[in-house]
Amino acid sequence: MNLTCFKKGNNSFWISYLLCLVLFNSCATRPPHETGTFNIPDLVELVKLDTSFHLDIRYATNNNLVGKPVYKEARAFLQRPAAEALVNVGKELKPLGYGLLIFDGYRPWKVTKTFWDMTSKENKKFVADPKIGSKHNRGCAIDLSLYEIATGKEVQMTGVYDEMSERSYPYYTGGTEIQRKMRDLLRTKMEANGFTVYDYEWWHFDYKDWKTYRVENIPFSKIR
Repeated sequence: MNLTCFKKGNNSFWISYLLCLVLFNSCATRPPHETGTFNIPDLVELVKLDTSFHLDIRYATNNNLVGKPVYKEARAFLQRPAAEALVNVGKELKPLGYGLLIFDGYRPWKVTKTFWDMTSKENKKFVADPKIGSKHNRGCAIDLSLYEIATGKEVQMTGVYDEMSERSYPYYTGGTEIQRKMRDLLRTKMEANGFTVYDYEWWHFDYKDWKTYRVENIPFSKIR
């Protein structure tokens, strides 16, 4: 170790070092700083736009990857263009006997950081790096599945929501034929309406215009 940094005359080193610590801690506790022009947020509550959406907001319960609630309210939002595209997906599914079951939409940045901090290194691909922010933080990502309109029951897929295994991959070849068929039906309808599936999660879809929105840390209670 170079002990010259401890000498009295080397104040510039310590000033720079302390500034780096401050910046590091700031970045670790705040959303990423983004430059450029972004759309003004227009987060829409999904069930107010279409009452056919069913909600199963796991992050407002103990039934999630954290094992405790990280949301105080069981609500789901998207930026308006993404929300309207999702309404159209629902309309296309209805004649087939299915509706959309929503697990999560817009997610405040601090929740993304919580997920990152508690996830093991080998499973980091299933969560977003808070240094970059998630498309959920931009209000342009949705976690969802299908339900049967006739029964209201969730459709069984190849894996369960938030399962950190290969069964969650959208092109996983295991499971039953009907499970893969239902998973692929969801993906087909979502992709036809401007969404793209995430490589590791059959339930996660990103809206095409996500880059035009800033990472947000707005709590649900502030969204009307």
